[in-house]
Amino acid sequence: MLKSPKPLAAAIAVAALGAGMPGVVMAEFLADSKATLELRNFYLNSDYRQEGANQSKRDEWAQGFLLNFESGFTEGPVGFGVDAIGLLGVKLDSGPDRQNTGLLPAGDDKAPDEYSQLGATAKARYSKTTLRVGTLMPKLPTVLPNDSRLLPQTFRGGMLTSKEIDGLTLHAGRLTQNSLRNTSANEDMLVAGKGISGGQASDKFDFASASYRWSDNLTTAYNYGHLDQNYRQHIFNLSHVLPLGDKQAFKSDLRFARSTEAGNTNVDNDAFGAKFTYELGGHGFGVAYQAMNGETGFPHLNGTNSYLVNYVMISADFASPGEKSWQLRYDYDFAAMGIPGLTFMTRYLRGDDFDGPGGRSGHEWERNTDIGYVFQKGALKNFGVKLRNGTYRSTGNDIDQTRFILSYTLPLL
Repeated sequence: MLKSPKPLAAAIAVAALGAGMPGVVMAEFLADSKATLELRNFYLNSDYRQEGANQSKRDEWAQGFLLNFESGFTEGPVGFGVDAIGLLGVKLDSGPDRQNTGLLPAGDDKAPDEYSQLGATAKARYSKTTLRVGTLMPKLPTVLPNDSRLLPQTFRGGMLTSKEIDGLTLHAGRLTQNSLRNTSANEDMLVAGKGISGGQASDKFDFASASYRWSDNLTTAYNYGHLDQNYRQHIFNLSHVLPLGDKQAFKSDLRFARSTEAGNTNVDNDAFGAKFTYELGGHGFGVAYQAMNGETGFPHLNGTNSYLVNYVMISADFASPGEKSWQLRYDYDFAAMGIPGLTFMTRYLRGDDFDGPGGRSGHEWERNTDIGYVFQKGALKNFGVKLRNGTYRSTGNDIDQTRFILSYTLPLL
């Protein structure tokens, strides 16, 4: 449960305020409201094959319930609204020697039977600028909440988004608390990243970003992040789509990040990434290259995804100090064959030139395969099935992993 009722109280106060307004003022608040219930059934098995592994297997099965509500805004120069989220995870199968998959909280002896969280967000809109305060799930290069398990990671804080100028999107805000994907607690934030030391818990993560869409095919962006007493980060990225004719396109995604220490950490990292994809009908042929330079790996908030082109399933980010890595990827959308909803993906990555265990030269590789289907109509519309399989080998770890996910999203409003 939430440690503090402040965000929920703020949201209730907004709703109560709106309830006292005339019906015409509340018209858009109610008409634009929407709610969904997502059911997510998740099985994950990790088999650790290296000699002397601390845990030979992680194997859990759980059921998640994700209730989302988003109101519209009251009418008038300044519109007010409220969003709410309710999360519940239920253990279906686990064991003292099989926990720590990330699906459920890890207990001293065994995973608890369930865990939950309730969050609310008060919001206000003026023109094309919106302020949100409470539970947040921002999706920015400097902070990407993880949603790869049973329940999503959330934050507390405030965030301002402005789109007053056509093509330009601005974000600014501060996060104060972090709730990881497999916990009910809200805690201070920590820095994560390979080779990083000296970090300390902080309740201040400031961020700002500017993204400009020059045309339908070209977008550039700058993002800034600062975790107080831990690190500062500047991220630049460019994405471009080059149409090549009927059902063909060439996509480019270029990224550069400069991260430095703030406080007593040793953060020092330059990260470069380039990803190119050629699309032909339902086919997608991709290649990516990533290089880490500096004394440490890429820093990010604990529990979040790294904004890197080689961030993948098991090894995460191929971002050890000095590491160079590349990726080959193939996607196919079976809609091109008349089977909409069926998709396939496979990729292979390899990283080298970093310090491995015992001072040895480090290398690692990973192979992932996904196949999924989402029903498009009928009684099972929106019901999805996905099978993910991955193999990871390195100078320190050998892991085989399988994930099986069933999901269903039910519109309530």
